[in-house]
Amino acid sequence: MTTEQYAIPGLKNVLYIDLTNQTYHIEERPDLYEKYLGGIGVATNLMLEEYKEGTEPLDPEMPVILSTGPLSGVYPTCTKTVALFRSPLNGELGESYAGGHLAMSLRYAGFETIVIKGSSRYPVYVTVHDDKVAFRDASSIWSLSSAIDVGQILRRVEPGAGRRSIIRIGPAGEKGVTYASVNVDTYRHFGRLGLGTVFGAKKLKALLVAGHQELKSPDHNAYKKMYGNLYETIVKTGLMEKYHNLGTSENILVLNELKGLPTRNLQATSIEGVEGISGENFAEKYLIRRVSCAGCPIGCVHVAMLKRQFSQAHEYETLNISYDFELIYALGSNLGVTDPEAVLELIDACEKTGVDIISMGVILAWVTEMQQRGKISTNETLGLKFSWGDKATYLRAIELVVQAPNEFYADLGKGVDYASKKYGGEDFAIRLGGLEIPGYHTGLGNMLGLSVGARHSHLDSAGYSADQKAFNQPTTDEKIVDYIIDEEDRRSILNCMVACLFARNVYTYENMVQALKCIGIERTEEELKELGMDIFRKKYELKKKFGFRYENLTLPKRFFETASTTGKLEEERVKKAIEMYVEKRGVKAL
Repeated sequence: MTTEQYAIPGLKNVLYIDLTNQTYHIEERPDLYEKYLGGIGVATNLMLEEYKEGTEPLDPEMPVILSTGPLSGVYPTCTKTVALFRSPLNGELGESYAGGHLAMSLRYAGFETIVIKGSSRYPVYVTVHDDKVAFRDASSIWSLSSAIDVGQILRRVEPGAGRRSIIRIGPAGEKGVTYASVNVDTYRHFGRLGLGTVFGAKKLKALLVAGHQELKSPDHNAYKKMYGNLYETIVKTGLMEKYHNLGTSENILVLNELKGLPTRNLQATSIEGVEGISGENFAEKYLIRRVSCAGCPIGCVHVAMLKRQFSQAHEYETLNISYDFELIYALGSNLGVTDPEAVLELIDACEKTGVDIISMGVILAWVTEMQQRGKISTNETLGLKFSWGDKATYLRAIELVVQAPNEFYADLGKGVDYASKKYGGEDFAIRLGGLEIPGYHTGLGNMLGLSVGARHSHLDSAGYSADQKAFNQPTTDEKIVDYIIDEEDRRSILNCMVACLFARNVYTYENMVQALKCIGIERTEEELKELGMDIFRKKYELKKKFGFRYENLTLPKRFFETASTTGKLEEERVKKAIEMYVEKRGVKAL
């Protein structure tokens, strides 16, 4: 393979990996890339090709698709890789995004997309060095207690430093916790919806990608000018300043003040002592460095240092722990924890076991309220007595969920939707679309977005932004619905590129058209908008195949009992907004 084959605008190569037979092959797919560009567009169409009717999330035939886009590794903040799979948590569309070095490493290896199928008979890790793929025995690292340790070991034994990415699972993925995550280059993750569980079922402990190819632009002068314009917008206009200074944890104080921060299992929307877990306090007392994904000048990954005693002989260890808003909410306010060091310890425990921290936080909050209401006893919890703010109990509970020593903890490992249907407490199990909520209770926009989103994520449409606009200036429910629809389509295009959504206001339609043109891809703004709608329809086609129906959406009463930023919500109002959305989208016919 020559360098010239890897010139921008795209590689158009798909690497197929078969874990059952330990084989691989490469296919050129210009038909997909020319129409769908890359990222979520290509991944969605490949999933429709590969999916066999009736295949369950953990069946060997169910594929995992990793895909980057035409701007990945080419323009600043285009740093993401999309993972597409069927979620073992809710059975629906599993769509997750991770930064780090993976997108860059894939492109330097000569690929934009990898399709992983089958299941190994024994634990393996797979290495991709340019166009060479190897299957290695992972038995010696399969039962390690920390996903972080796996990365450290593979960095020592495998070549490729500089242009290398290592993604891996921890004990939670091995043991089948349905919301297990995949750790990406230590500080990034495919966090939500259980990709780590799928890796575990396939006996895939890790994937290492390293490459040495070069990317070349057809018109270097035009590309260099466009890159400069985007870079200047990102670093000098203030659009991204928030993400560098405090990161998303800046939202803790803001949402607490606005009464939109879920607290103690959403029994309240603000918490006393919030200053302790604010982004400002973490930055002042614990922040030691900021980390960037490959190709990003921002440095939005905030890493704290925690000094922790591990023996009575005054012996200490220092831990480097990344934090952000969603993690602080999940293991902080939602558990009634306002001690910043306790939050960091809880984050570290989840990181090592390899679980989605948002889901774990919601589940622990539900268990706490269940026990306080007398619906479960210490018989189920193996002696643990849950109370708000109790770090020690929560740390032990995280271990027990992963170890699953009894039926109750095994059920907690299947998510709050499953557990609440079995043990009760559905009315205060704070999930939408079978997915634990990510930390906002701002109003109709947020609840609507989480309910109807293709993956029930706040990143599908950022409905809380619609609520913010409604808070500042009264609007109509129809305009909120229109906002959700427009954002879903726009983000579909951003996720084809694949751009970090923090930079969504940098990569406007106009800038995307120009950025693509400079690397030899001609698209008009209208064509991009049409493509966004097409990708949305394809994703909903997948969702229907996986069993999603709007009429089956559950809206727990807790969302209507606790006032949001924009006031108390009424269930009938939310249902009417969902009906309006369905009608405008025309998705019932899909």
